[in-house]
Amino acid sequence: MSKIQKIKGVADLFPPESNKFNFMERTAREVFSRYGFKNVRIPIMEKTELFARSIGEETDVVQKEMYTFPDRKGRSLTLRPEATAGLMRAYIENKLYAAESVSKLFTFGPMFRYERPQKGRMRQFHQLDVEVIGAKDAQTDAELLLMLYSFLRELGLKKLAFEINSLGCRECRPKHRQALKEFFESINKDELCEDCRRRVDSNPLRVLDCKQERCRELTKDAPKITDYLCEDCHNSFEEIKRILTEMNVEFVHNPRLVRGLDYYVGLTFEVTSSDIGAQTAVAGGGRYDGLIKQLGGPDLPAIGFALGMERLALLLQDLDNDGIDFYVAVLDEKGSTPALMLAQELRAAGLCGEAGYTKGSMKSRLRAANKAKASWCLMLGTDELEAGEVTVKNLESGEQERMKSSAVCEYLIANR
Repeated sequence: MSKIQKIKGVADLFPPESNKFNFMERTAREVFSRYGFKNVRIPIMEKTELFARSIGEETDVVQKEMYTFPDRKGRSLTLRPEATAGLMRAYIENKLYAAESVSKLFTFGPMFRYERPQKGRMRQFHQLDVEVIGAKDAQTDAELLLMLYSFLRELGLKKLAFEINSLGCRECRPKHRQALKEFFESINKDELCEDCRRRVDSNPLRVLDCKQERCRELTKDAPKITDYLCEDCHNSFEEIKRILTEMNVEFVHNPRLVRGLDYYVGLTFEVTSSDIGAQTAVAGGGRYDGLIKQLGGPDLPAIGFALGMERLALLLQDLDNDGIDFYVAVLDEKGSTPALMLAQELRAAGLCGEAGYTKGSMKSRLRAANKAKASWCLMLGTDELEAGEVTVKNLESGEQERMKSSAVCEYLIANR
């Protein structure tokens, strides 16, 4: 019988690679909690309509990349391609807006998109997702960027570029949209790619997001959204830039930065790195004030970002396991149960360690202890068992001594 292999575009993660993901999640909890964010868990499956309504029918995600399937009752379900829509659905359904005026939430987990697997991009990938709901001011936007900056710095990342833009609001967006349509009438639209030719009428702003070189060349002189911002949007964007400058966060204003999802308005941003080949986004997000109302909730402002964990992992150094405090080595077959009892006592006291319950030679047990990166090897031989003692060996210094079993826990804690 042939063996079953994993699906194309997914990965099995073992140490040291899985250590990076644990490190990112642990750092996220630590950093985000300092800013008052709470961790939530949401389903990986949602009704397809949720993503069509939130992300946008004309986006590549909805058009080409979603894993959509009917369940046994014929209902269309989709594996989540991103987390914001699902988190907003949960926010509305559970009426969090009734309990607090501002909600700060974050989640992480697997997402799914059907696209060509490549370095840092998988069909099952992982994201950290952060959202602020109920606040609309330049300080909130800037603080979110500062938190993202702090998080990336605590991961040890430095060669990063922040790009920001403003996509305007319901007042200024229509003026820019009309200007874009007039611009597209002045160029040879037949030279645009198939997707962009379709978007010219349905969603002209998305044409600026195209990565095709010819499309970018044709649209290099397209009207900039920042030239059409209303007074409020202009002042907010300038205040965000001022705060970032005063906090010594380097950034560039990229007027072509659109992002690939339709729900963005106002501030939008990306963090890119040149350390993984071509300059590639590792994080991005923006403001999406109309999304909650669009999904059936109250008309509340919101802003958030997501980080691609696979891409971040490419930038992190390998992280070895931290090692363990002790390894209990059984040198006499009668020591298996005493070894288990000793290990449990030490773990209950907060120490971490392993035990080899099968009898082995001194050499093989020490080899196992070193492989486990233990600080101490606790040896139970015939003499030790008869005397109710343990030989405690410091694997760094090589020093060892025998002591009563009842004294081992206190000794290890004192010399940890």
